[in-house]
Amino acid sequence: MQVEIKTFDPRAEVFFEEGCYINELSNSLNDPECSIARARVPVGVQTRWHYLVDTVERYVVLEGMGSVEVGDEQPVLVQAGDVVLIPAGTRQRIRNCGEQDLVFLALCTPRFLVKNYRDDDLA
Repeated sequence: MQVEIKTFDPRAEVFFEEGCYINELSNSLNDPECSIARARVPVGVQTRWHYLVDTVERYVVLEGMGSVEVGDEQPVLVQAGDVVLIPAGTRQRIRNCGEQDLVFLALCTPRFLVKNYRDDDLA
């Protein structure tokens, strides 16, 4: 691994099929063990049920309030400072139930690859 400093670029945010906006802060072959993305869920929006194959994901909530569902667990309210650990292959979705954008970091190990994303929405 080599030293690398990545500067945040708000223009790099894109809409992702799960139903939220993603800004890939760090996701490269230079660091295959981990990726970091900034996710933004607008007020009133809920992401689609989905899971990641062979990838553990962690949500680190930075702003706003949400209701997260992981696997068969009951929904849990999360807010700034909370961390959600999502085992590989486990269904998940999150809903913004606050009055401002829900913003969190999604840390994936190994790094996120689109080929490992699976839509699992029953609706």
